[in-house]
Amino acid sequence: MSDRHLGPVSLARAGSSVASADPRGTLSHPAFAGIAPAADVPGVGSRGRLRQALRPAVKRGLDVVGSAAGLALLSPLFLGIAAAIKLTSDGPVIFRQARYGRNGELFYALKFRSMYVATQDASGVAQTRKNDPRITPVGRFLRRSNFDELPQLWNVLKGDMSLVGPRPHVPGMLAAGVPYEEFDTRYMDRHQVRPGITGLAQVNGFRGETTEEYHARMRVNYDLEYIRTQSTRLDIKILLQTVVKEFTRGSGY
Repeated sequence: MSDRHLGPVSLARAGSSVASADPRGTLSHPAFAGIAPAADVPGVGSRGRLRQALRPAVKRGLDVVGSAAGLALLSPLFLGIAAAIKLTSDGPVIFRQARYGRNGELFYALKFRSMYVATQDASGVAQTRKNDPRITPVGRFLRRSNFDELPQLWNVLKGDMSLVGPRPHVPGMLAAGVPYEEFDTRYMDRHQVRPGITGLAQVNGFRGETTEEYHARMRVNYDLEYIRTQSTRLDIKILLQTVVKEFTRGSGY
């Protein structure tokens, strides 16, 4: 598996209104107007600023430890899933797809293959829908249990992704029938951080198709809210909710 990125993406070429960061780290996009950096918030002292300064290192440390532990502990499950995929349909076990990462760089997101090779859409623009005939019987189980996303633990270990963050989307993803960056000018702001295996939008029920305007808009809203309020405590809360809501009840298709 190649460890290199596909290369940087020109966000301006994507036709998006991209937020930029000023020297203090605040987002300049109008959606973030009025959000002051921690140093400017009354009551936030040097200890609070130190925690904020250390947070990226702490988050990365948790990502490395969590993804490495997950890969080790789940290796028997990985082998069982791989065998089931190979025995029931032709094609590779792992499906690789180019998606937006941090700062708009493209990387290959990994998933267990859940579709027939002849019908799968490598671009990802044609979104999966309920009772999608392209999905194999094993793939249907993987999607309902969300086990198809587990190979992304490797993406987290490599540094392409985080355990928690906005979900990575394919370039050209549609929202209510139009490119997402045209549908919502705040869309590319969600790429200010590493994408995650799970996120605030997902645990609040906004995942899957983005054909409806309300759902598409709410996903961006939750992603930006996560970026604005992210903390180690919030990450842990989202991870625990994911285990309960996603892997035990199943909400994918």
